[in-house]
Amino acid sequence: MKRKIIAAFALLSTVLAMNSCADFLDVQPEGYPSQSGFFKTDKDATDAMDGVYRIFGLGDPMWGRNFIWEQACGDDIVFTQSRWSSLETLNFTGDESPIREAWSYLYEYMANAQWIIQSLLQKGEGNLSAVEKRTLGEAYFMRAFLHFHIAYRHGTDKLGVPYEPWESFEGGWNNQIYKQQESVVKNYEMIVSDLEKAAERLPLFETYGADNQGRAHKAAAYALMVKVWAYWAYWDSSKWALIPPMVDKLESECGRDLLPDSADPFKIANNYSSEYIWSVTSVGGATPGGSEFPGICLRNKAWGFYNGWGSIKPTHDIYEEYVKNPADKRLKHNIIGYQPEINTFTFFGDAAHRYSENGDKCLSGYSIAKWMEPYSYGEKKYKEDGITKDTQATAESNPYISVNGDWPTTNLNVPLIRHAEMVLFKAEALIQQGKGGDAAKELNRLAARAGLGDNFYASATMEDLKHERRCELAFEFTDRFMDLKRWGETEILSRKTRGNVPDKTGDDEFNPNCTVKEIWPMGENTRTWTPKCIVFPYPPQEIVKAGGAWRQPDGY
Repeated sequence: MKRKIIAAFALLSTVLAMNSCADFLDVQPEGYPSQSGFFKTDKDATDAMDGVYRIFGLGDPMWGRNFIWEQACGDDIVFTQSRWSSLETLNFTGDESPIREAWSYLYEYMANAQWIIQSLLQKGEGNLSAVEKRTLGEAYFMRAFLHFHIAYRHGTDKLGVPYEPWESFEGGWNNQIYKQQESVVKNYEMIVSDLEKAAERLPLFETYGADNQGRAHKAAAYALMVKVWAYWAYWDSSKWALIPPMVDKLESECGRDLLPDSADPFKIANNYSSEYIWSVTSVGGATPGGSEFPGICLRNKAWGFYNGWGSIKPTHDIYEEYVKNPADKRLKHNIIGYQPEINTFTFFGDAAHRYSENGDKCLSGYSIAKWMEPYSYGEKKYKEDGITKDTQATAESNPYISVNGDWPTTNLNVPLIRHAEMVLFKAEALIQQGKGGDAAKELNRLAARAGLGDNFYASATMEDLKHERRCELAFEFTDRFMDLKRWGETEILSRKTRGNVPDKTGDDEFNPNCTVKEIWPMGENTRTWTPKCIVFPYPPQEIVKAGGAWRQPDGY
C-alpha cells in the first residue's frame, strides 16, 4: 500500500467532500454523502479509508513539522530561527498556526473516519464483506488515533475536548456542535473503546501483503492503548497496571520486538521490521510523498549538495545527556556536531563527510543524524568545472530521496509508534508500581543494543527511565514536551537551552572554537512554566464558531 496510499492519497472527490459536508464547526448543516450512494463495493471502502490516511501526506501541517514546532517548548531541539515566540516562551494563545492547523486537520480527518464508521454500521456488520470489516477496524483505529492527539494536547481532568461518536445518534449524525466532554478521562474512555473495537476487527500486520503495508493492524491498536493509558495515568495512576500485560501481548501475540542494534529502526530496509508499529509511509524518487521530516532535519542547504531545510537542530543539553555514558552508540547515531566523535558521517557515498554549520540565525553547533541513512547513498556530483556542486544530479544519483528538494521526502518511513517506546512505557509502568527490578530488565534491553550492556542494575528508578527514554526517542514524534509536563519537570521547562556555538561558521570551518551558551528562546526572551501550560488552549476562532458551547481550559 506504500505507493498506493501516497500516490493514491488523492481521494475520490465524493469522499473529500465529506469534510466540508460533515464539518461540525459549520453553523449551517450541509449533509454528507449517504450510505446508499457510496460503500457499494470493496473499492469504495478502501478508497474512503485511503482518504483518511491522507492526513499523513499533508507535509508541514501535521507530521512534517507542525507537531515538532511544539517541541520548541522542551529542551532537546531549537530552530534555525524564532518562529512563534508565544510557543517558545510558553505564552500560548491557541492562534499559533501549528496549534490552529493541527486542530483543524485532526477534526477534519476524524470526521472522515466517523463517516466511514457510521456508513458501514448502517449497512449492518453482518452484511459487510471481509474488506469492509477490515475497513471498519481501520476507521475505528484512525478515529481513536486522531481523537487522542486532540485529547491529550487540549484536555484536562476538569475539562475534556469536544467529541461525540456519530453512530450514537439515532438516524446518524445531525451536524450539531460536538459536546465538550466534562473531563479528558471521558475522551480517553471513548478512545480506548474505539481501539478495542479496532483490535477485534484488524488483522495482524504479518497477514498483509506488500500492497497493504501501512494500513492499521492489531498491534497498532494495542500499542496506542498503551500510550493512552500512560497519559491517562497522569490523572489516574491505576492505569499503569494495564500497561505491562499489553506490552507482553504485543510481543507474544503480535510478534513485536526490538531490532538488534539501536541504529536499525532508522534504516529503509527495516521500515516494516519487528520494531515497526505505526509510521508515516514515505517515498522519495521522482514522485515523492509522505513525511518531509528527514529533509527538514537535514542541515540547511545540505553542504550545497541538496536542498536540506535544517529547520530543527539538537541542543547541547541532549548532547550532554548522551555523554553521561560515552560508549552509548546512540550519540553518533542521532547527533552530528563539531566534537571529533560525531564530526564525520556518510553523505552521498562519502564516508568521511565532515560536519559544519552554516549561518543560521540560531546556531546550536549540531544537526540531527537520526534520519540520515537515506542520504548515505548516491554520490556527490559537480558541474563540468569540477568545482560547482550539482544539486540536481546529486539527488538523481540517489534513488531513496526525493529529487525535488522543495518536497524532501525519502524512502525511510517516519515512525510514530515503535516497539522501543512500548518497552519504555512498560518500564515506566513497572517503576510506578514499585517494581524497579523488573523495570531494569526492560531498560537493559535498550541499553544493551546501544552498546552499554546491562547498564541498569538491581532496581531502575524514574531518573533511569527518563534518561533512557530521552536518549532512545530523541527527535521523534513521541512528544518530549509532553514527557516533561507529565513528569513535572518545571525547572527544565522554565530555563533556556544551550548550544555549542561556533565562533565562525561556514563550510570551511570544520574545527572552530566553540562556546557553550544559552541560545533558546532566542535573544532576551525567557520562559516560565505555569500550571495552565499542561495543555494548549483551543484556537480562539473555534470557541467563537461554537457559539458559546465550549470554553477554554482553566487559565486561558
